[in-house]
Amino acid sequence: MDLEQLFNDNKEHSIEGRYLTLESIEPLLNRLNTNNQLSVIGESVLKKPIYSYQIGEGETRILLWSQMHGNESTTTKALFDFLNVLHSGSELAAELLAAFTFYCIPILNPDGAQAYTRVNANEIDLNRDSQNLSQPESRVLRDAFDSFLPNYCFNLHDQRTIFGVGSTGKPATVSFLAPSYNEEREINESRMKAIALIAGINNVLQQYIPGQIGRFDDSFNLNCIGDTFQALGVPTLLFEAGHFQDDYERENTRKYIFMALLSSFTILCENDIVDNGIDNYLSIPQNKVVFYDFLYKNVKLNYDGNEKITNFAAQYKEELIENKLFFNAYFVEIGDLDSYYGHIEYDAKEAEYKDEHGNFPELNQKANFYLENSIEFVNGLIKK
Repeated sequence: MDLEQLFNDNKEHSIEGRYLTLESIEPLLNRLNTNNQLSVIGESVLKKPIYSYQIGEGETRILLWSQMHGNESTTTKALFDFLNVLHSGSELAAELLAAFTFYCIPILNPDGAQAYTRVNANEIDLNRDSQNLSQPESRVLRDAFDSFLPNYCFNLHDQRTIFGVGSTGKPATVSFLAPSYNEEREINESRMKAIALIAGINNVLQQYIPGQIGRFDDSFNLNCIGDTFQALGVPTLLFEAGHFQDDYERENTRKYIFMALLSSFTILCENDIVDNGIDNYLSIPQNKVVFYDFLYKNVKLNYDGNEKITNFAAQYKEELIENKLFFNAYFVEIGDLDSYYGHIEYDAKEAEYKDEHGNFPELNQKANFYLENSIEFVNGLIKK
């Protein structure tokens, strides 16, 4: 199966970038609603509709939800790319629709999506509300779980650019987790099914992004929805869409999430579960916080008359301004930073730092500066 070609043929070109709202996807949902597959299953805090999309007639029931955190939209894009496959009329589509019933919630947190925030309109992290069920969005998801009775759950998220694959110096472009179901992080039949499926997905993705797949920490927290569903006996997979080189809009990462989704269903459909799945799964390096967006090395800084050659780092803040998303770089750390990498690195070769305020990069200051009064950096990048 040519996953690259399948993605190119089925990519939903009407949505792109990081800022994805209910308004962005409603036309797509209506277009795909060819046989009453679309339903409104609840409302957000601000009374926005929460949609489900159910398709397929197969025995294996798959529950997928995205944008539980409103500013995590990459998996939503990939989900629509996958839905296009199911509507393609291909032999693959027919096979998947006969084997599975898919129940999708494309945007669980429409208020957070509109505001581009992790939390909902009550400033609650829905992924810490699976026991209290204090929020309407949390109750919608739990009701869907209880009524649909899934055989597998797919918990779809984005992760920050700070994560790398162990200490390899490679970004964690896609990460996975088979959540724990108890404090001891034991492996029962349900969790083993999730582990084996992730092992199979990893085998596929390593062909496309070798060394750029990570494994999330499996510390147990029953307030997290994945841990809850795993504890209830349903194999649950956490997907985390991360950074690919020079891809802050995450259009490349979107492709690999699409590949992961499609691979997972073909593996299940063909019962192509890998042997020694636990060893394969544990061989995936754990995510590690080792990256900054910008790392500037060997810079001469002058602080209170003392000169020092050191390093400093800057990080993008994703700031929504008049419904447009901007990546604005700010200084976040100064020091040796020897164990860190930059997605963009610059060796100053002991050139002297200067900005409009002085000769030292203050934390939380915008990353606009000069080196040797001749090389200008604007928003973290060399001005062209």
